[in-house]
Amino acid sequence: MAKKYTGEAIEIGFEMKRCIHARNCFLKLPQVFDPEKRPWVSPDAAPAEEIAAMIRTCPSGALTFRMVDGDGGEAAPGINRAAVLENGPNALHGNLSVGGERLTRATLCRCGQTKNPPFCDYSHVDAKFEATGEPAETGKDAPGDDAGEVLEIIGHENGPVEARGALEITSGTGHRLHRGTRAFLCRCGQSKNKPFCDGSHKAAGFEVPST
Repeated sequence: MAKKYTGEAIEIGFEMKRCIHARNCFLKLPQVFDPEKRPWVSPDAAPAEEIAAMIRTCPSGALTFRMVDGDGGEAAPGINRAAVLENGPNALHGNLSVGGERLTRATLCRCGQTKNPPFCDYSHVDAKFEATGEPAETGKDAPGDDAGEVLEIIGHENGPVEARGALEITSGTGHRLHRGTRAFLCRCGQSKNKPFCDGSHKAAGFEVPST
């Protein structure tokens, strides 16, 4: 459950379990986001639109916003994208449905160590997970006609995350690797074909609930 910080013009939500410590918040707006203060969020310390623009750069979706006047909420982009982050999660931005929850931003675990599946919880750092953010292109380029439609994220029990719907997968630096309407993404950390599942979770005895 996200904690809410309500100001005169904007309400900021923060869900600690989804934070991957990208640090965009306090590096860009330290007057609003100060981990040394309590409460650490000051929603009136900068213009609401400036805060909203920064929150849109939070890759995990741990930070969200709502304008108090009911206008200017976050809209999903026209294309669903997943960026493969070096030694880290898959960062999704789009019209997402994750376990039935509607989101625009989320980071999905691919190290196999998260305590909050299917989301990344920063466990890859302690696990010293290593995986390139620049995997090879698949050669698949099939955008379909529903690029802006809902991308359903389904975590299969003891197996991969299925992305069902139009999705563009890019490297961490934005180079397009794959475009299609269905993908199975590794979340056990063992695939030899990351970011895709290759069935290695079976031999690894990987266990995770469905989500």
